[in-house]
Amino acid sequence: MIYFTSDLHLGHKNIIKLCDRPFNSLEEMDETLINNWNKKVKNSDTVYIVGDFIWQSSEPEKYLKRLNGKKILIVGNHDKWAKKEEYAKYFERITNYEEVSLNNHQITLCHYPMVEWKNSRKEGTSRLGYLIYGHIHKNIRPEYKLLFETPNALNAGADINGFVPVSFDELVDNNEVFSKRALQKL
Repeated sequence: MIYFTSDLHLGHKNIIKLCDRPFNSLEEMDETLINNWNKKVKNSDTVYIVGDFIWQSSEPEKYLKRLNGKKILIVGNHDKWAKKEEYAKYFERITNYEEVSLNNHQITLCHYPMVEWKNSRKEGTSRLGYLIYGHIHKNIRPEYKLLFETPNALNAGADINGFVPVSFDELVDNNEVFSKRALQKL
């Protein structure tokens, strides 16, 4: 199975307040995220982490060695720790951007949301391509309106996906619900 997630911010105490996360402490958040991950992800599964995985000042290895599955990290702005070679052994790949094919769709993965990506518009015989991004968490701002109106731009943020890695279909469903709510608030 293939799963997606982003913006876990493991080891980042202040993210609880910044994103109004439902946790009372850093320890509770970290343990919930790890337990949710491991309940769903088997060692044979692949998880695309679309950035901001582990807070930059934390000890990444204490998290990495506890998480099931094959991990592919799309580097986010808080993943400076990922440049250290000693952590590469925990990942299939570490990259800034990736294009993959899934369910006969071209998928573009980038931590930052984009306006255009490969096959972002269906043209001729090409199938619609999807963007899977992170970075914005569950923020609802006027400048994100286009993202919320674009059904093939999918936010992998843990904050809108139940703090658990999700399948492509779950990602589509969760984004549809979140986008409708966001557009009503704008």
